[in-house]
Formats: sequence, C-alpha cells, structure tokens
Amino acid sequence: MGRKKKTLGMTYRVYTDGACANNQAPGGQPGGWACLFEGGSAYSGAEPHTTNNRMEMTAVIEALQHTPKGACVSVYSDSAYVINAFKQNWFGGWEKRGWRNAKGQPVENQDLWRRMLALVSERKVDWYKVKGHSGNPLNEMADRLAVEAMEELRRKL
Repeated sequence: MGRKKKTLGMTYRVYTDGACANNQAPGGQPGGWACLFEGGSAYSGAEPHTTNNRMEMTAVIEALQHTPKGACVSVYSDSAYVINAFKQNWFGGWEKRGWRNAKGQPVENQDLWRRMLALVSERKVDWYKVKGHSGNPLNEMADRLAVEAMEELRRKL
C-alpha cells in the first residue's frame, strides 16, 4: 500500500495577474491570465471574450487549483477587486442578499466567485495586495505572462 503525501502545513507563495485588450469594450475582448509560484512553476492562459476582472479571478482560481487541499497559500495580486472581496468579506453581504450587491443587482462574475470560494474553503489562504507595475519582479513576470497569453490568442483570432 502506498504512502499518502502529507500536504497539511505546506506553504505556497503565488503571484497572479490578469490582462485584457480593451476592458471597456462591450461583450468583452481577448484577455490573459497568469499565476507564478515563487521558486517554482508558472501557468497562463487566455480567453477570447472576457474582462480584466474575470482574468484576475481566473489567475487566482488556477493558482489555487495547482495547490493541494489543506495547503497554506499566500496570494499576491494587484487586483483590488479580488483582494478587497476577501479582506473586506464582501461575500457575507452577497450571500445574505441572495448573491445581490448593495444596489440589489446580481453580483457580477458569480460563476468565478463561487469557484474561487470553494477552492479557498479547502485551503488556508492569505491575501496580499501588491502595487502593479511598481518593480516587484514576480508581479512583473506574472503580468508579462498574462499579456503574452493574451497576445498569442489575439494573433490566432
């Protein structure tokens, strides 16, 4: 019988970023996402019709999916949208209001928020806001990977 790999107590530090060609365009534009693990792997991808917020969220989801259940994960992001949702517990209000925002409108990106919350519930996640384009090497690399994924998809479209 094989031995189970112990995952509790393992700590991962990951930088995430998203990019979008023209975030203001109706119907979305090509966008890319990336997650970069400190001292390890990097993952990236792109979608043809998306927004910057969706790409920021997808980067975090992908990062969490590349960590085992029970792991401790430090997420570094330049997305105030993602970081504030967790640090300010926006979810508590959304859930009380039936996934409606303070104005009574449906919460945007519910599909991704729900996926992210499910992944977070299986891990211990700490959230860190980093200033974008400020010289942090791992944040800059995550940005480059997201933009490269987006540009590669744009060339194919």
